[in-house]
Amino acid sequence: MPELPEVETIRRSLAPLVEGRSLRTLEVLDAKWCQPLHPQELRDALEGRVIERLSRRGKYLIWEAQDEVYLLMHLRMTGTLLYDPPPDTLYTRVRLELDSSPVGSLGAGGGHASRVVVSFCDPRRFGTGELALGYPGLEEFFDARLGVEPLSPDFTTEHLYLQTRKRRTPIKALLLDQRRIAGVGNIYANEALFRARIHPLRSAGLLKRAQVAALRDAVVASLEAGLGAGGASIDDFRHPDGVKGAFQNEFLVHSREGEPCTVCGTAVRKFVAAGRGTYACESCQTRPRKPRTVR
Repeated sequence: MPELPEVETIRRSLAPLVEGRSLRTLEVLDAKWCQPLHPQELRDALEGRVIERLSRRGKYLIWEAQDEVYLLMHLRMTGTLLYDPPPDTLYTRVRLELDSSPVGSLGAGGGHASRVVVSFCDPRRFGTGELALGYPGLEEFFDARLGVEPLSPDFTTEHLYLQTRKRRTPIKALLLDQRRIAGVGNIYANEALFRARIHPLRSAGLLKRAQVAALRDAVVASLEAGLGAGGASIDDFRHPDGVKGAFQNEFLVHSREGEPCTVCGTAVRKFVAAGRGTYACESCQTRPRKPRTVR
């Protein structure tokens, strides 16, 4: 599933190509993508408006159109956004066609091509498109779903420490809870826990402040490493130009079952934590003891 680094990579690639352009047509080829909204509702709200900014919140890509109209895209497991793909591109669910920039809005590069097409492609059809009207509506949407941005100044050791208190849930489950930390998924949770030397099954509430501080720094470091490598392409993720990300070549533990730990040489183990395939070195990340049964 594309996580924060993958979605941010897409945003950085597409923003210079779409910002300042008018959305000419929004063609929804698969009505499931925007349910319960009807595709015509999206067209009526968005067509003809200038895309003022392309932003991101957690794993959502936000098309900010004029007059505070927002198209919120989530790639889910296998969604990709492709720039100017061939007409016969497989699994195309949505096509956005944008006109050239309005007069006076061209960037320093000198100008844009007359037309831009961006396609949302998704073989498993889990990706979604939603609509928010007005900035308060946008804030309400995200407040109900997302916690702190882990690359923002608000993601402090103290904030994360308070999230862990009195929680028996495994720490990996807490990292994956989007209502607490927005944008961290399975890959980056595995990588961060390894960097912090914390076992994924350890109870969040039992972590000491120093461990939480190490974990906070490890989350940030893992996300920044993913961004620097252009995201991870294990299955479907691609940049808008079709190029793969490279972070999969830098994994410390994720997808490395049976391979030697980069620190101690112990074989990396795979098991299930928080319902997800999980990788850890159980020499560097000591597995918590099972509580004794009192008879």
